[in-house]
Amino acid sequence: MSDTDTATSAPIHIPVLLAEVLDALAVRAGGVYVDGTFGAGGYSRAILEAADCQVVGIDRDPAAIQRAAPLLARFPGRLRIIEGRFGDMAELLAANGIGPVDGVALDIGVSSPQIDDPSRGFSFRFDGPLDMRMSLSGPTAADVVNEYAEADIATILWRLGEERMSRRVARAIVAARATARIETTAQLADIIRSVVPRSKKDGIDPATRSFQGLRLHVNDELGELDRGLAGAERVLAPGGRLAVVSFHSLEDRRVKDFLRQRSGSEGAPSRHMPAAHAGPAPSLRLLGRGGVTPGEPELRHNPRARSARLRAAERTTAPAWPIGEAA
Repeated sequence: MSDTDTATSAPIHIPVLLAEVLDALAVRAGGVYVDGTFGAGGYSRAILEAADCQVVGIDRDPAAIQRAAPLLARFPGRLRIIEGRFGDMAELLAANGIGPVDGVALDIGVSSPQIDDPSRGFSFRFDGPLDMRMSLSGPTAADVVNEYAEADIATILWRLGEERMSRRVARAIVAARATARIETTAQLADIIRSVVPRSKKDGIDPATRSFQGLRLHVNDELGELDRGLAGAERVLAPGGRLAVVSFHSLEDRRVKDFLRQRSGSEGAPSRHMPAAHAGPAPSLRLLGRGGVTPGEPELRHNPRARSARLRAAERTTAPAWPIGEAA
């Protein structure tokens, strides 16, 4: 199979767990599907090719919106692109007269085009400005490391990056910025590597966890995920499908907990809950348990997929839970 779109001569991005996502969505002719994290358009393209349906792509990254031009030309009248956050999908769809929909796909985290563009500052593999903003607006990662208090930096790296040496890293950052402002990914990565030894167990770069923590903070990615899951629950028609691909434990735990709550699959009620309170009726039905991970053939072609996990559910006829409601 060619990796090039013959109509545009542009490389085709093949997203993680593509076949499994399409299977979970049960794409059908006449359906309306939301690709809440449009990115390079991989899921949107595959959904549009799978059936004579319509897709609404949402992305907060202006560069992703620009990349949609070839797909818009290829699927006239079937693809619609909205610039915005997928956490706001219910409001975005309502404002555009769309809904309810038959499926929502979410690919959580940073996209390949974002990682591979040095000017975006997401990766320490290239030297570039310390930016990390998906929407190109708001405070940058450089603003965080140069202006936040040492204790606040340490908290971000610990909670969002799961960096065990977060206090040591934060101390090194504050010491370095006293001499000169930290402006590039290479500067920050070198500071982190100077105080965090390379792990002999997993071999990952010492800067990996700290960069993850900063990126999640700059883009409020976990808050966005929470809002996006609740938004998907609101926009899905009965029988509609939700498919979520996540790449690390912080994201996957949130997805798993949300789906278990909304499906009534959490087991025995909490001992702190009054016995008479049954809670809202399940708004989702789990499609499988434990999540789906990539097989060896996919991992051979795409090592980035190694940590990916897909979880899926089907919308029931029960009303969406009130915002903030927990099981």
